[in-house]
Amino acid sequence: MQLARVIGDVVATRKDPGFDSIPLLLLQPIAADGTSVGRLVVAVDSVGAGVGETVFFVRGKEASFPFHPTEMAADAAIVGIVDQPRIFTD
Repeated sequence: MQLARVIGDVVATRKDPGFDSIPLLLLQPIAADGTSVGRLVVAVDSVGAGVGETVFFVRGKEASFPFHPTEMAADAAIVGIVDQPRIFTD
């Protein structure tokens, strides 16, 4: 799992029927201290996250697991919302 900040919604005029009624969100991966790391990611939302929230997301085959038994052709999925983000320092 990785941390990310939701920075926007993705609007698609056409998408695979398997994605009907499943929101697509734009994520900025972040480090534990909240700094941006890496490229933006488009992810399917399985938890009802919104813009501005900090979330956990997974990549690869695990991205389809929240939608089981439906087979989802997704590379990234939001699987949790961070209620109280904390900065971890030594």
